[in-house]
Amino acid sequence: MLDQLLHIVESTRLRDQEIAVRIQSIRTAVLSRSVFVTNPNFSHIHADDLAQLFDEYDTHFFAGQLRLALDTTPLHFRLSQRTTNAGGRTTHFTHRVTRAHWYEITVSAAVLFSSFRGTEHRPMTCCGIVCRDRLDGLMRVMEHEMAHLIEMLLWGDSSCRKHRFHSLTRRFFGHTAYQHNLVTPRERAFVESGIRPGMKVRFDFEGFTRTGIVNRVTKRATVLVEDPTGLRYSNGKNYVKYYIPVGMLEAVE
Repeated sequence: MLDQLLHIVESTRLRDQEIAVRIQSIRTAVLSRSVFVTNPNFSHIHADDLAQLFDEYDTHFFAGQLRLALDTTPLHFRLSQRTTNAGGRTTHFTHRVTRAHWYEITVSAAVLFSSFRGTEHRPMTCCGIVCRDRLDGLMRVMEHEMAHLIEMLLWGDSSCRKHRFHSLTRRFFGHTAYQHNLVTPRERAFVESGIRPGMKVRFDFEGFTRTGIVNRVTKRATVLVEDPTGLRYSNGKNYVKYYIPVGMLEAVE
């Protein structure tokens, strides 16, 4: 079964127009069949939608050989709110006792839903391709992660920084880069409120106004407030950590 997939991967050279036709067919199928992804800027999504999208790509680009190559090896799909920089991730797991193994494709819901809100301040690209809407972004991420899975299945490892990966994603999907330029929660927070890591901020918490330093920004900001009862950090000071919605923070000059 791996031989069939390998043959497709090594022999396929798709023209840009043919790629576009297949991509459009997949978009149409997803929008017509999904319970949640019913418009290009969907507001809800389920892990089942990722599985459906994967199978559409497998059918249209790999003649179903990717699923066959997995054989009995499980492939799981997950949406992550904690992945706030990468668009997605593909992981090969092996149980340390039973040695059973499985794969997981994770897509960052945090990045997807920080992007394409209708008030974008710049164009967004993923894998070198301009994305018009949230479904475009999701599809580019899935293409990238499927390339990782293919490399893991055929060659045991995968790196999107190497020529083999670039060749695969260019020939099948027309990618010209391997990174995304979607809006991350950190960028969204800065654009909308001016809050960024390293800033001094104040906020109200349980009836008291507290002042601290922004350590990290995702969907919420992590703020470190000096407190002798807190944990000691590498600068020798003690801090208590607060997780505060960005909208509740006020910059301190």
